[in-house]
Amino acid sequence: MNFWEEKSLEEMSDAEWESLCDGCAQCCMIKLEDEESGSIVHTAMVCDYLELETCRCTDYPARHQNVPDCVELTPSRAASFSWLPKSCAYRTLAEGRPLAAWHPLLSGSPDTVIEAGISVQGRVVPLSQVHPEAHEEMVITWVDAS
Repeated sequence: MNFWEEKSLEEMSDAEWESLCDGCAQCCMIKLEDEESGSIVHTAMVCDYLELETCRCTDYPARHQNVPDCVELTPSRAASFSWLPKSCAYRTLAEGRPLAAWHPLLSGSPDTVIEAGISVQGRVVPLSQVHPEAHEEMVITWVDAS
């Protein structure tokens, strides 16, 4: 039996918790919140610290210091982040669902995330490359966070 099937998110070691990340980088996408309704939409913009080819943070240890809006995802908070895509392993396990077959822990390859169309690779641009007045034009619909 796999550790994620035996343990709750809170029972996992730091290494186990980190290994759940599939590397899709959808959590690194800039989200916009409607001030009136509170609804959140995803954009094709990502944090400037995201390395676009590998979809990994280039300053992971200091990301919360360098990007104050970077949300810290913890085992106790995983279920409360409805903006995470349904494909996210943290959300998946918090909701009691099994990991998808394309997840690297099951497939053995980080490429299956890209092959399954889950990764942001090739679909996003760094926030600093988009003029602030164009942010709303960057809203996308390919993330399934419902």
